[in-house]
Amino acid sequence: MANAGIQLLGFTLAFLGLIGTIASTAMVEWKASSYAGDNIITAQAMYEGLWKSCVSQSTGQVQCKVYDSLLQLPGMVLGTRGLMICSIMLCLIAMLVNAVGMRCTTCMADQPELKDKVALAGGVIFIIAGLLALVGTSWYGHRIAQDFYNPFTPTNSRYEFGSALFVGWGAAFLTIIGGSFLCCNCSSKDSGKPPHHPPSSSAGQPGRDYV
Repeated sequence: MANAGIQLLGFTLAFLGLIGTIASTAMVEWKASSYAGDNIITAQAMYEGLWKSCVSQSTGQVQCKVYDSLLQLPGMVLGTRGLMICSIMLCLIAMLVNAVGMRCTTCMADQPELKDKVALAGGVIFIIAGLLALVGTSWYGHRIAQDFYNPFTPTNSRYEFGSALFVGWGAAFLTIIGGSFLCCNCSSKDSGKPPHHPPSSSAGQPGRDYV
């Protein structure tokens, strides 16, 4: 029989991963302007995210602008948007599935084996959602590093990893770990069957008379 405590721990980790994925998707600091090399301009800092870009002045004033055209956005931004949104949607679906399959809920309590299979399906969905978020953040981070080390990129146009990337990476790993706990905690097929005892060696043998 599945352990309700381990299931609850996995669900909690996956839920925290969902919160982190939502926060990462909404954050604007996916990449931040770099001051490495000859770029010594520190009067303002530029940030770019999936939905808008911001400029922070040294005085503390921040100005943000939402991207005007969807078609003019780079394919990297559009692809990462889709991966993160799909990850969030799959996490929500997995939460609904696990609400039925977890041992701490009363749904399908009279069918423990089927209930464990539902929890297993929810864990698999959580793992897929975490992988989508991991692919999206890693893809975006790879492009940032590629442009940073490109010698043809102007110094004042180089960016570094923003805080949203680190939040997204952490959230993806939490979701994958939580889903793994839910998957590894399924009951075995023979958990509900009584133990099998071999028949006695004397069974079925005719009685013998001894003098």
